[in-house]
Amino acid sequence: MTSQSQGIHQLLQAEKRAKDKLEEAKKKNGCASRKEKRLKQAKEEAMAEINQYRMQRDKEFGLKQSKVMGSQSNLSEEVDERTLGKIKELNGSYNKYMEVVLKQLLNMVCDVKPGIHVNYRATH
Repeated sequence: MTSQSQGIHQLLQAEKRAKDKLEEAKKKNGCASRKEKRLKQAKEEAMAEINQYRMQRDKEFGLKQSKVMGSQSNLSEEVDERTLGKIKELNGSYNKYMEVVLKQLLNMVCDVKPGIHVNYRATH
């Protein structure tokens, strides 16, 4: 009978050890679950920070781009202004000197003075 009681006693001890191991495993799983939750939370925080940084950089880029594009449009407006000014200046000059130049041209064409050219050589 003692062997039976020893067997029962060993069986109870083995059962107790198994129960203790199960409790320990549950505690570890609880820690692992907390770690997983913390890792997930850290990941979410990191993603939020990354998104915030990305939005900030996109905003800065947009401002720089608008400055550059704005200054380019200002340059094109300035070139257009200068071009129109130069065209007006040339048109004014044309209108101012047109009569004088036409008179000189007509005088040269209409007042022909016949004569022998200085480079002409007599071949006789």
